[in-house]
Amino acid sequence: MAYFDVSADSYARFMGRFSTPLAVPFADLGLDGVEPGSRVLDVGSGPGMLTAELARRCGEAQVAAVEPMEIFAEANAAAHPEADVRVASAESLPYEDGRFGATLAQLVVHFMSDPVAGLAEMARVTAPGGRVSACVWDHGGDSGPLSPFWRVVKRSDPSAGEGRLPGATEGDLTDLFTRAGMPGVAETRLTVSVEFPNFDDWWEPFTYGVGPAGAYVTGLDDGGRERLVAALREEHGDAPFTIDASAWAATALR
Repeated sequence: MAYFDVSADSYARFMGRFSTPLAVPFADLGLDGVEPGSRVLDVGSGPGMLTAELARRCGEAQVAAVEPMEIFAEANAAAHPEADVRVASAESLPYEDGRFGATLAQLVVHFMSDPVAGLAEMARVTAPGGRVSACVWDHGGDSGPLSPFWRVVKRSDPSAGEGRLPGATEGDLTDLFTRAGMPGVAETRLTVSVEFPNFDDWWEPFTYGVGPAGAYVTGLDDGGRERLVAALREEHGDAPFTIDASAWAATALR
């Protein structure tokens, strides 16, 4: 997607501040019951927020990662030289059947061109008895990390937003997993809290053009951007503040 055609550092500074802490409870879920020493796969790794957590727990050499954006895959490979990092899409994973004890997709399903096919591929490369897991921010429930931004935007531009995203509403992931041939899905909510020392620390990464929110900001003229900043600053103030961000997570045994 064009709005992810940005540097790995820009992406990490924008979404990494939420996806890095989210990787901890998501890895708890995705590695539950997985045999020690099993190889694990990070699907749609970006520059490697979840890869880092999996490497910490399982050992870097036991981790593989795929990412369709070459610039992100290169950054992940540089950060984790012992991991098997490849440029590939979720819908066409370059691994044989049953290769991994756990396959995880953090904040990726809603950007897959075919989520059911992508999840089916994750199931294919997971060994019998292994675990397949995915999570997506709760955009549908208005409790994702960008919800405070979009709430203010929509006061003056009601048509703005990220639209209906697969997996981003309660029950969506369960339906997608089931359609991908994985019954017995367990779905839960994961929540992280991120503290910002001041408004500017929170706001600056929105100007990097990352994702739909970044594209919205960079698409405004100077006056529109100034009005949006003023409205957001009035909402949050300049004192330290915390944003709670929730994601729906689903997991199933292969």
